[in-house]
Amino acid sequence: MDGMDDDFLSIGRFSRLTGISIGALRHYDELDLLRPAEVDRFTGYRRYGRGQVDIGRAIARLRDLEVPLDEIREVLAADDPVLQRRRVADHRARIEARINRLQRVLHVLGQLSAGREPIVSDHQPTTVTPELDAAAHRRLGVELFNYVWTLIEKADRSAVEIDTMIHAAHASRHHWSLAGTNANLGRGEWQVARVYSVLGRAEPARWHAARCLAYTEAAIAASEADDWDLAAAYEGLARAEAVAGDAAAAERWRALATDALASITDPADREVIAGDLATIPG
Repeated sequence: MDGMDDDFLSIGRFSRLTGISIGALRHYDELDLLRPAEVDRFTGYRRYGRGQVDIGRAIARLRDLEVPLDEIREVLAADDPVLQRRRVADHRARIEARINRLQRVLHVLGQLSAGREPIVSDHQPTTVTPELDAAAHRRLGVELFNYVWTLIEKADRSAVEIDTMIHAAHASRHHWSLAGTNANLGRGEWQVARVYSVLGRAEPARWHAARCLAYTEAAIAASEADDWDLAAAYEGLARAEAVAGDAAAAERWRALATDALASITDPADREVIAGDLATIPG
């Protein structure tokens, strides 16, 4: 009977029913996450109750979704389904942030491998002086842009980090205004709009998203834009309208962004914008 009776299951049988390895079951026992219903005090033989199978399967499913063990414990301990869903939603937000970061890593690698950005900059680190040359402004624009992304992707930002995120995004945009093209300005406005969207501040998000589109259209007219700039501009407007609660406007911009994806030749670039569209609320 594979070591089971009417009330208990052997550890091997329980392992097969739940999809949790025997080693993991022993580990969960030590962590007090999933204790056996009965342990023989002489042999140490573990047996599990039939009613524990659903709990075991839930743990296996959450581990497959990369939920940390401490959070699984909190999910299982929460009697309120709303609290359980909130924990899962928090984990989903962290996964989305990780995906966005990896998509942007792929984008930068694509830019480097295609020769559109230098792998090694030709500048030497210097003390910033009141009068910066164009290369220094461009460097600061890039560095601040990248720094803002680390804050955008952070799950739990402090009040100081929120202020820093806002000011750094505007500072990046400022440096591009001194040494960039219309395409650079559009991307700077896009990031400022994203910051305000993340913070739920609809009006500045809308304003900067509209400026992003205006600069992007000017860049396209001047043959300065990359093939993903227009889709990104539409995405920024869709997100801002979603934050503002205008579902119809958000859907219009989302549809334009989706259509514009077809013009993006690099799959990695296309995936970045598609990933952003997938995270728009509503």
